[in-house]
Amino acid sequence: MALLSVDGLTMEFPHEAGSVRALDGVSFSVERGQVLGLVGESGCGKSLTALCLMRLVPPPGRITAGRIVFDGVDLQTLSERDMRAIRGARIGMIFQEPMTALNPVLTAGYQIAEAIRIHRPVSKRQAWSRAIELLGEVGIPEPAARARDYPHQLSGGMRQRVMIAMAIACEPDLLVADEPTTALDVTIQAEILELLRGLRERRGMGLVLITHDLGVVAEQADRVAIMYAGRIVEAASTLELFQHPTHPYTQALLRSMPTLGVHRDRLEAIPGNVPDLTRRPSGCSFRDRCELSRAECAALPPPLEAKRPDHLVACIRV
Repeated sequence: MALLSVDGLTMEFPHEAGSVRALDGVSFSVERGQVLGLVGESGCGKSLTALCLMRLVPPPGRITAGRIVFDGVDLQTLSERDMRAIRGARIGMIFQEPMTALNPVLTAGYQIAEAIRIHRPVSKRQAWSRAIELLGEVGIPEPAARARDYPHQLSGGMRQRVMIAMAIACEPDLLVADEPTTALDVTIQAEILELLRGLRERRGMGLVLITHDLGVVAEQADRVAIMYAGRIVEAASTLELFQHPTHPYTQALLRSMPTLGVHRDRLEAIPGNVPDLTRRPSGCSFRDRCELSRAECAALPPPLEAKRPDHLVACIRV
């Protein structure tokens, strides 16, 4: 049984013209110790998917269909009290921007210690000692001194490491990392990704890695799900997806990436923008930007189905 199984997840926001479907039938699974890369452009629904996994959907949005099953338990059926016992303890989350996720008036060590005390029957002294250990574990030098620093006194890389320390404080079974290397320089990005890899291998955590960077996915993920306009359009093992990219959107994303050792005068851009979900086009949401688009693409949203063994694609033109 998969550690996490998401089936037909649909989330909507009320709108003057009716409800807007921000997530539309999203399905994927994560095994213990496995990394799933969830990839797509900004605005495609990746971060909303992460918030749904944590039952932190921003109001007035609400989940209207689908199941989120974690270790055999449907999270949608839990009370808020029972969900709080799982959130932070068995499912940890690294938020996209640590400067807004961390409390600016509390020290780094205090925030980590509080995360421990919420879920573990330990004293303040024990929680503080464990917070310092965690800061050392995530690679922060002089952790005892840094524990007394406020977020604004730390560099971007250190703030991200504090977020990771908070997320793993209670040794979760699943970690959800939403763009964990955004706004960090390349060297710090590599250090953070290597840190996540080491933590996952030592602790056996499952990891949902949300990113727009296919290069990061190629290095870190076991499986990849490509997301567009609130839907999964392609899903496969990492090796299979990079060797046989099948959906036109996946192919376009790969063509827009720089390639080491290959000179190109300019990178190839994907024309147009992600559609406004209040005016979602009929049929395939990518059809207005797709070079393979034909009249039949406007009829119905294409189903996500196997085009190769263990390789799912939502495209009638494939």
